[in-house]
Amino acid sequence: MARDIQLKERWDYLVEKLSIKFSDGDPLELDAIIYLVGVQELGQYHRKYKKDDKLDLMHISICRLLEPYGFYEFSFFDEDGWPHYTINEELPPLKAGEQTVLMKEAIVNYFLEKEFIK
Repeated sequence: MARDIQLKERWDYLVEKLSIKFSDGDPLELDAIIYLVGVQELGQYHRKYKKDDKLDLMHISICRLLEPYGFYEFSFFDEDGWPHYTINEELPPLKAGEQTVLMKEAIVNYFLEKEFIK
């Protein structure tokens, strides 16, 4: 239970910090944060993205976020600088709430690793 409380506190703090930085304080949703991680991982910050690019950025993010759990492994960067991952292990069937908790935990761990939060 203490782990869940710590995750919630860290998640709330992260959302607040990212929201101030990227949305004038309006709370960012999970999908928006996943998108931000994708942009961070691609490293091409000052360009306009098409709808398909945005989906690809979210895919990059999910692969990167779940890499430490062993589900994905980084393979290579293509000629345009986009990272590619291979699937190591299929995700187990998760209920929607379980998926959300897994992604929040992975995002918090990502930003802890990047030292954006403590």
